[in-house]
Amino acid sequence: MPKRIIIDPVTRIEGHAKISIYMDEAGNVSDAEFHVVEFRGFEKFCEGRPYSEMPGITPRICGICPVSHLLASAKAGDAIMAVNIPPAADKLRRLMNLGQLVQSHALSFFHLSAPDFLLGWDTPPAQRNVFGLIAANKELARAGIRLRQFGQEIIEVLGGKKIHPAWAVPGGVRSPLTEAGRARIRAWLPEAYATTKVAFDLFKQTLETHKKEVEIFGNFSSLFMGLVDADGNWEHHGGKIRFVDSSGSVIADQLDPQKYLDYIAESVHPGSYLKSPYYLPMGIPDGMYRVGPLARLNVAEAIGTPKADVELKKFKKFGRHGAVASSFLYHYARLIEILASLERIEIYMDDPELLSEDLRADAGINSLRGVGVSEAPRGTLFHDYTVDRQGLLRKVNLIVATGQNNLAMNQTVAQIAKHYIRGDEIPEPMLNRIEHGIRCYDPCLSCSTHAAGQMPLQVRLIAPDGAVLHEVTRG
Repeated sequence: MPKRIIIDPVTRIEGHAKISIYMDEAGNVSDAEFHVVEFRGFEKFCEGRPYSEMPGITPRICGICPVSHLLASAKAGDAIMAVNIPPAADKLRRLMNLGQLVQSHALSFFHLSAPDFLLGWDTPPAQRNVFGLIAANKELARAGIRLRQFGQEIIEVLGGKKIHPAWAVPGGVRSPLTEAGRARIRAWLPEAYATTKVAFDLFKQTLETHKKEVEIFGNFSSLFMGLVDADGNWEHHGGKIRFVDSSGSVIADQLDPQKYLDYIAESVHPGSYLKSPYYLPMGIPDGMYRVGPLARLNVAEAIGTPKADVELKKFKKFGRHGAVASSFLYHYARLIEILASLERIEIYMDDPELLSEDLRADAGINSLRGVGVSEAPRGTLFHDYTVDRQGLLRKVNLIVATGQNNLAMNQTVAQIAKHYIRGDEIPEPMLNRIEHGIRCYDPCLSCSTHAAGQMPLQVRLIAPDGAVLHEVTRG
């Protein structure tokens, strides 16, 4: 008799979700599905607001990555005004985005994912969290917290506060970097580099002891999408869109982000509020693509900073047939992006233009539609605004990274579940491995974190007639 296993909620991700695992009559996994079960409706309730208010509103979408929405929203405003912002404003936005990449990647690596592969999959759930990591390795946990704090420090220095800074605006930014702020950032860099080296050393040891996870945690063919510059190098806040396939071949390049609807479509699936974008020319399932650090490194020819480029070459060796396919290596890619961000931050500390007062371009409504695209830590983020002649929003469309990874997350869950689950009984460590397949993508759903303590988890085995055959609850 076919059965269904439900994992609800999935823990140590930002937001609330569940996983359904479908069993065939022989007791083997036939399929799996990742459901997002919360609804917030930002797109709809922004209608009627002035577009100029959006950089202050949309960061409230997320407490982990408010900067990403702030910057994408401001860029959409730039497009509506049809202006090129001053060079200093562009550099300052980029500096804040680098701080965002550091703080978010540090959170994902040290707080949400490291408890699994550093403490062990079989560690009891009450200990398998950031507090367990503190108990096992106090200095490592402290270093991870401090690295995240460094990224938040950059955001605060520029925007006045760590969370929801109202700093970037259509046409530029409100204030420059100060000499005092530059000194604060520069003083953190040696410690940030040292912590990043420790993280690299630890994860490279993990790769030696977790070869099975590299093989089965979301290791499959897909497309990859991300921003690149004119030379095809790593980009995080500008450039054009590139798609590569699993062989590493470029299938579309230098696509205009303003025309994303020409090459990205969204599908809707029952059972989840999360839409599933795909590469339009190839349809579903062939048009499934991944975004985020793994994708950005797959689409980039180089990063453009010496230390990160050395690591990028090592990373690309994991691509047996071209692109690096294993989603477990999202963790490795995050560390490389932290290193790249630190190198670029260091370069900016010697750039006098960041102290400039020429920070804003002024204009009215020159276009009734504007698209802002930036690389959030989790992947490419689109803000698409349509306004009337008074600048009031008539339509808002947000395509977030987690949605773009939705099809791949479903396939990842199914791949892991098929490997580990047999019959009706599912030991908790096996469930944790399935959850970790989702954590590889660091999905951002509400976004609130489930990073500490023993989280509730309910697993039900349900017959076709709705009868509960087996139920396990924790927390």
